[in-house]
Amino acid sequence: MRFTRIAFAIAGFTMLTLASPLGAQTRTAPLRIIYPFPGGGSGDTLTRLIAERLGTALERPVMVEPRVGAAGRLGVQTVKTAEPDGNTLLATPIAPMVVYQSVYPALDYDPIKDFAPVSQVATFEFGVCIDPKIPAGNLSELVAWLKANPDKANFGTPGAGTLPHFFGLMFAKAAGVPLQHIAYKGGVLALTDLMGSQIPIVMLSTNELTELHKAGRIRVLATSGAQRSTFLPDIPTFKESGYDIEGGGWWGFFAPARTPATAIAKLSSAIAKIIQDDEIKGRIAQIGLKPTGTSPEDFARIQREDIERWAIPIKASGFTAEQ
Repeated sequence: MRFTRIAFAIAGFTMLTLASPLGAQTRTAPLRIIYPFPGGGSGDTLTRLIAERLGTALERPVMVEPRVGAAGRLGVQTVKTAEPDGNTLLATPIAPMVVYQSVYPALDYDPIKDFAPVSQVATFEFGVCIDPKIPAGNLSELVAWLKANPDKANFGTPGAGTLPHFFGLMFAKAAGVPLQHIAYKGGVLALTDLMGSQIPIVMLSTNELTELHKAGRIRVLATSGAQRSTFLPDIPTFKESGYDIEGGGWWGFFAPARTPATAIAKLSSAIAKIIQDDEIKGRIAQIGLKPTGTSPEDFARIQREDIERWAIPIKASGFTAEQ
């Protein structure tokens, strides 16, 4: 009889625990955020910053899970094949979801059909910078120098198939200068050669250029956004400089296709609120990114427009990536 009373007491305590908020949380599956690139960069910092706050906002465990390989495609594929139950997200830059379908002949996912946009969280621009020894204080003077020195008309980027590569080609076409692309293995190596006068021009994201420009070690002549960069407000855009081109990149979150709309809406709302927090805005700005925080609908529109925008210079370049 005493054993029976103890058993009922244990059962009653278990039922109360499961009905409590703590019990509900233990029954909630963790939210996995797949990050498809090596850690340590601005994107990794951004993802973990949002993940930390997201766990609190959703009252559930949130884990950032690196899945590195195949230039990010391994992580993207992981999310494509995940259950569409609201428990898996992809944190990614623009390239795998916009650029890759134009550069890989046989991409094993469709960035539109296989994913549901959740929220764009940050944007970035590119900047064209030169060796300060070059006698050019603006883009027009740089173009004149390049035409007078065609044997030196080279520009470096962090790699072949990157957005700075294609934006550099857009500039070359707009300026009427046959610029030769030099692909480096990362922005640091390109900047090292620029500061060593081994290459005259480098195209990179502005977060990699700002401090060196302010220190006078390089000279940024223009930035690629529709408006001036908040990090380099004294530098004109390409359009302001007389060249009708613009472009930029972003970071955002996606879910597998067929994830319920209610789950997408809840995740998007939580992420947008996190991005609008003043402390988070400041921390995102510290890593050289501009915080946004969009609705799923706006992010879907941005993705489609960017696919169309970047397909033109990519196809014109004739560039294809190795699988």
